[in-house]
Amino acid sequence: MSFAQRAISFYENLREPTNLPPGVSALNPYRTPEVQRIGREFYGTFFNDDQPRVYVLGINPGRFGAGVTGISFTTPQNLKRYCGIDNNLPPSPELSSRFIYQVVEAFGGAASFYSHFFLSALYPLALVKDGRNAGPVNYNFYDDRATTEALWPAINDSVRQQLQFGARRDVAICLGRKNEQFLKRLNAENGFFERVLTLDHPRYILQYKSKATDNYINQYINTLGDQIK
Repeated sequence: MSFAQRAISFYENLREPTNLPPGVSALNPYRTPEVQRIGREFYGTFFNDDQPRVYVLGINPGRFGAGVTGISFTTPQNLKRYCGIDNNLPPSPELSSRFIYQVVEAFGGAASFYSHFFLSALYPLALVKDGRNAGPVNYNFYDDRATTEALWPAINDSVRQQLQFGARRDVAICLGRKNEQFLKRLNAENGFFERVLTLDHPRYILQYKSKATDNYINQYINTLGDQIK
């Protein structure tokens, strides 16, 4: 089986957890025909081979990125603009996607980037928590201990299964300083990767360090580029 076939099978068979704390829920876009079509086209276009990739791992998807499209760090509009995949999903805002596709473009475009790297997350489904006034808000699996503990077995299983798509085991790139604690814990328990390198999370960069965006893009390009020399 190709990288694409393994990835498509994994995502289309994902199911929502049933043990989350009150107020926390998971979004599973992979049940919908349009997201399944997008996934098959995306992976069929960029991953239809058996070439190992460097894994670039975030926390869990945002509700406006992969929570909508099923493609990590990718909004509907960026899916069309940068990956050439038409879709009928409504445009959605996500800072992380904006930054990631600046990196993708600086790396030479989607075909070049995805030939070397696989963007994903420790936990593959978007999480939301009931907000007091504005409805559900983005949530991270590590935002409270009960959610972390409830999902930890699934996170272990998720990463283990994703590695079977075609991971390089010598190195992984972790996105997010707090996320690093959990990926390194996973790695200590399972020996998934020889090394884990960490970059600041795209959302953190654009939310708090936007004036230095170009410097962070260069940092990403240098770090990623060093892994494929």
